[in-house]
Amino acid sequence: MDTRTKNRRISNVYYNIGLEKAKERDLTGAADVLKKSLRFNKYQTDARNLLGLIYHEIGEVGAALAQWIISLNLQQKDNLAEEYLQKLQENEGYLDMVDQAAKKYNQSLNYAHTDNEDLAVLLLMRMVDEMPNYVKAQQLLALLYIQNEDYTKAGRCLYQALKVDRYNPMAQRYMTVVKQNTGRAEVEKRKLKNAFSHRQMQDDDIILPPTYKENTGWQSILNILAGMALGVVVVFFLITPTVRDSIIGKYEEEIRKNLELVNQKSLQIDELERQMQEASAAQEEAESNLEDMVNNSGGVISQYQKLAQILQAYREEDVQSAALLYLDMDFTVLNDGVLDPIVAWVQQDMAANGFHILEQMGDEAIARPDTAQAIDYYQKSLTVKPDHVAVIYKIGLAYKSMGNIDMANQYFGDIIMNHPNSEYAQQAKEQRGY
Repeated sequence: MDTRTKNRRISNVYYNIGLEKAKERDLTGAADVLKKSLRFNKYQTDARNLLGLIYHEIGEVGAALAQWIISLNLQQKDNLAEEYLQKLQENEGYLDMVDQAAKKYNQSLNYAHTDNEDLAVLLLMRMVDEMPNYVKAQQLLALLYIQNEDYTKAGRCLYQALKVDRYNPMAQRYMTVVKQNTGRAEVEKRKLKNAFSHRQMQDDDIILPPTYKENTGWQSILNILAGMALGVVVVFFLITPTVRDSIIGKYEEEIRKNLELVNQKSLQIDELERQMQEASAAQEEAESNLEDMVNNSGGVISQYQKLAQILQAYREEDVQSAALLYLDMDFTVLNDGVLDPIVAWVQQDMAANGFHILEQMGDEAIARPDTAQAIDYYQKSLTVKPDHVAVIYKIGLAYKSMGNIDMANQYFGDIIMNHPNSEYAQQAKEQRGY
């Protein structure tokens, strides 16, 4: 078996494990496993799409968009990522909401770092009302409540987080702290102890089946003796031992099962006690590593959306829309390294062709005629390539046709002063009246 085939099979195994974990709402565990799947085979589209769905489920929409964009570029046909992206793009209100939520989360985190916990709490409360499934925000709000010793409210936040991501390690550790400080942990421990404790049973602890009492009680025997002495002998010597042995066997089996449960629960209790002892250290660790909780998505979601729209425009061969969207991109926020190859390709293609496309759009506007729109397209072209002399000259002509001689002369003067050796220098002088 060659290495590629082996890696593909390992990737598929990890995907299946991740799928099972996702079904059990162990989303953090599923995400970790799916990342391993993609390390062995980055073309495992199902794993990448599922990872995107998990990110979306826990409120990290920017990360979800990133995974679906990569997925769609690795497999352009028969890919559910296209449907996911399309649905998000159609729901602009939702994208705006999650973008604002990410900004609020980052601002809250900043408030928490600068000892403005009250402001952080207020901002997070409004945010989680809008997006209760944003797990990191619920955790941060819970942590702030824990710091203020408001353990009941912290418990509510963690309950919401664990509804989304049932086995989230951070949320479980915080919940341990909450239970310890609300007495809930002691109550649960006491319930476990009472449920599986064993004492010597008394006679009245055993509830015999009604049929057994009717057939073996002394009152029954006396009633039978009244008319069926032989029947009493048969019941007493043959049936009673069998029933008694059956009851004893049943309770012995129950005792054996309960002992097994006690052993299991004892181990769990020991583990809970160990976790409670580590809870304080876990809280300090969480506070010192709040940076790890940063979503890095304040404003980035809208950039992911625009990047997805650019790639969709390329697929539809709509280069004009791609060029216009490109001008509104802020590539500096897409710095997670995941999309570097895609971003580099888009930037390279636009640097080579984008300014020509925008120039042609300006020419088409002039021909309509729509001089104001033409000037806008020409200026956008200069944004991509500032030293494009032909476009500078065309802007000058457009302003002159509108009667704005001062603005026209500025552009003609730019050519004369900064591009004296260009083919448009003499024409610019003529336009200026030199």
